[in-house]
Amino acid sequence: MKTPKRLAGLVEEGLIDEVIGQLMSGKEATVYVVRCGEDIRCAKVYKEANQRSFRKAASYQEGRKVKNSRQARAMEKGSRYGRKMQEETWQNAEVDALYRLSAAGVRVPQPHLCFEGVLLMDLVVDAEGNAAPRLNDIELSEALALEYHATLVNQVVRMLCAGIIHGDLSEYNILVDANGPVIIDLPQAVDAAGNSNAAEMLERDVINLRTYFSTFAPALKETQFGKEIWGHYESGLLTPELPLTGYVKADEHLADVDAVLLQVEMAIKEDEIRRMCRD
Repeated sequence: MKTPKRLAGLVEEGLIDEVIGQLMSGKEATVYVVRCGEDIRCAKVYKEANQRSFRKAASYQEGRKVKNSRQARAMEKGSRYGRKMQEETWQNAEVDALYRLSAAGVRVPQPHLCFEGVLLMDLVVDAEGNAAPRLNDIELSEALALEYHATLVNQVVRMLCAGIIHGDLSEYNILVDANGPVIIDLPQAVDAAGNSNAAEMLERDVINLRTYFSTFAPALKETQFGKEIWGHYESGLLTPELPLTGYVKADEHLADVDAVLLQVEMAIKEDEIRRMCRD
């Protein structure tokens, strides 16, 4: 096929020898199957910001680090340079996440490089060597649904232990190779410690898994793995080996309203004192 414009630079640099064909096109990128020497890999070509359909990008970028204060100011102002830095930060987040998660034992594609808005990584394949299907495209028995759900919940735990939350996990960005589920699409990956929306995003990821798998395994419908996982994370007890039940005991303790009102009153008085000192 004709070499797409965005891949031409990698071909010229000798990083890609041949573009075999387009694999898929999504809301964030178009993915091509390419040959690099004797290896068959995939090249993920990120779409420009004005072509992406991913919503609420700002909430995902909270807590991401930039190289220096100049870049941070430019990104806040939305200047041309700032927008360029935002794009680089968005793309590099996936590369960084893939390396960190691979090292943490999470099943993700192995990345090789990111060059001019193109991420080159291993192609995930099935037992026959063909491009692996998405989870949404395969038939599941109840037993297999329970097995894959357990595997993916553990992968979510491993990700959180590495400080990362997927943020958009669903049956559409999980591939199934010969050994089971492989998690893909991580440009929106969230820093668990630095993002104020982290708990909500983790809960949504886990609920997405529950909703999908419970259609094959109804026993999963009442599980609360998201709350259980986050509770252990906040307490500092979460490890990949920690047994999970999927159930959370309701807090039956009544709120101490008087204590809360006292704290509010003290905060108001402290604020008044600070203002008097400034005046």
